[in-house]
Amino acid sequence: MIKHQWGLRRRAVALAIAGLTCVLAACGGAAAPVTAMPGAAAGTVSSAPAPIDTAALFSDQGSMYDSDSQPGATDPVTVTLQTAHANVTSVNLEYYDTADGAFHYIAMQVAAQDPTGQFDEWQGTIPASGSEKYYRFEIGNGSETVWYNAEGVSMTAPASGDFFVIPGFQTPNWMKDGVMYEIFVDRFFDGDPTNDVTSGQYTYAGCATEQHAWGTSVYATVPGCNGEVFFGGDLAGIDQKLSYIKQTLGADILYLTPIFQAPSNHKYDTADYYHVDPAFGTNAELETLIQDVHGSANGPPGYLILDGVFNHTGDSNCWFGRETYGTLTCSVVGAYQSQSSPYYSWYTFQDWPTQYSSFLDMVPTMPKLNYGASGSSVREQIYASPNSVVQTYLRAPYGIDGWRLDSAQLLDADGNGGSDATNHQIMRELRTAVLSANPNAEILGEFWGDPAPWLDGGHEWDGAMNYNGFTDPLSEWLCGVDESGNTAALDVAQFDAALRNARADLPVNVQETMTNELGTHDTPRFTTRCGDDLAKTELAMIFQFTYIGTPTIYYGDEYGMQGANDPDDRRTFDWSKATLSDPPVALTHQLITIRNTYAALRTGSFMTLVVDDADDLYAYGRFDANHRIAVVLNAGASPQSVSVPVGELSMTNGSTVRDLLAGGVYTVEQGAVTVSVPADSGVILEQ
Repeated sequence: MIKHQWGLRRRAVALAIAGLTCVLAACGGAAAPVTAMPGAAAGTVSSAPAPIDTAALFSDQGSMYDSDSQPGATDPVTVTLQTAHANVTSVNLEYYDTADGAFHYIAMQVAAQDPTGQFDEWQGTIPASGSEKYYRFEIGNGSETVWYNAEGVSMTAPASGDFFVIPGFQTPNWMKDGVMYEIFVDRFFDGDPTNDVTSGQYTYAGCATEQHAWGTSVYATVPGCNGEVFFGGDLAGIDQKLSYIKQTLGADILYLTPIFQAPSNHKYDTADYYHVDPAFGTNAELETLIQDVHGSANGPPGYLILDGVFNHTGDSNCWFGRETYGTLTCSVVGAYQSQSSPYYSWYTFQDWPTQYSSFLDMVPTMPKLNYGASGSSVREQIYASPNSVVQTYLRAPYGIDGWRLDSAQLLDADGNGGSDATNHQIMRELRTAVLSANPNAEILGEFWGDPAPWLDGGHEWDGAMNYNGFTDPLSEWLCGVDESGNTAALDVAQFDAALRNARADLPVNVQETMTNELGTHDTPRFTTRCGDDLAKTELAMIFQFTYIGTPTIYYGDEYGMQGANDPDDRRTFDWSKATLSDPPVALTHQLITIRNTYAALRTGSFMTLVVDDADDLYAYGRFDANHRIAVVLNAGASPQSVSVPVGELSMTNGSTVRDLLAGGVYTVEQGAVTVSVPADSGVILEQ
């Protein structure tokens, strides 16, 4: 809603300012105090000095400021705004209701003061209903008025960035609480050498397979044939190393890049969605792996997400039939072979058979699926029917826990590249299909820009790979390049603004399931982007495990694996590093343990505390009713003594905080603690 309904919301604001009164019943009846227009009087405190202390204003949708971030249709939502004590005379809770297309105004009252006595906590309640709503706060002191929403303070009524209320929309709690580990299967561990692809075993698209020894070059001896280089990683290898993932590190969610039958090492050119590629094992071994991930023999029970490549197939898929390889045989005539094929309409041909829509219209070995209208055979085959690809693996005997959707914004009906109304229709139908098979499943979209159109209504994805709101800004701040390695830089203030803007686009239960990865199989490795500076990677990890979202480790990032663009970012795992005696691996384990211990780091509020461009310092708070945590990051080249204003987190003078990383103890004095932070390092202060 934030992005693609701005016009509607601007119109609502204009109508409200023009004098459109609140519909009394929608505001909760006579019991709910209402005002007709912004600026009207609300609950009062003692006469406030001017100006309004905008730095003291704070709210988000953490549990201390939002009574229910995932309400049902019968659940009212009480929200809280923090102001400086006795600094304002009125606060209106303004919410836009999609049911009537109007703003409604509720006078808020001071309900409490914080433990330090420096802040007032104003509360108001949005009445229950099944409609989506968006809210902000209007704050007055008798002489001036400001507004506050997820984008912060504004001097005029904002046209975007309001907080969300989406009744009935729930994202999986296990994603919010978990840590994900991404594995590029061929490069992780060879658990069964008998299924290894050997040199010359088959030829695909003019490239003969090459078997390389573990730890050697990922580049083919023949230019352009890197996709046919194999090292032997498989499902058996992952199963054998679950104790490393679940115990040594502490991650509990596995995300596997594609595993289904395909001629390449990456498997994004699917030949058969219903069979595990023989180089990776068998369907029975997939069942075993899922059971072992879900079980506790190798560590705490976990979850498994598969990569769904549904925008396109491979050209060796029997539905298409352009290429063959190995022992793959087809009993049907494909669309490339005959216009009378039952699969002809599954693809989009401009000039049959040689011109057809493909992945980004650049990769002819990946012909694009045409999803047609609702109820089409493609939709039935991919997700809609109980025996569809999507539902088959969500149901017994497999029971996976979710799908990562490759190129999710591109799925469409006419080969035009996606991101159209049909794409959103497909995603709504896919969500219905997924939840019919597993109501607690995760739907994770791949999208490199602002994913809000797929995430802000609770009708399509649960979350997205957070390139936009995490990977890119973090890389630009710490490395001076974007996630793809192109020169780009953010100072600390720009970094903080990028984070805030990305959060403001999304409901909080989506923010908490966005996957925060330093890099993926599609980007250069983070350590490489940072000029092979392992300290920068460790600093980035401190942020990764204390920020909002699901930390996601791309295999090897935990020890600082290096690698440039594809295929170099897909090197084999160095198992000599997979030990807690390796400092970055030990840090990863420590950070996961800290995150698992404190719910405030998983679902708590986020507050910026220090933005220091001159010294390259950034500090922020994560907090809930049980714990207050301040994180300080020093990206500078020298140690810094930092005064952290922890009083803003309501830490009282004389109380103590503990550094969860190094173990130091500090006392709060005059609303702050002073800590020494080494270069390219950080501290995590807990109370």
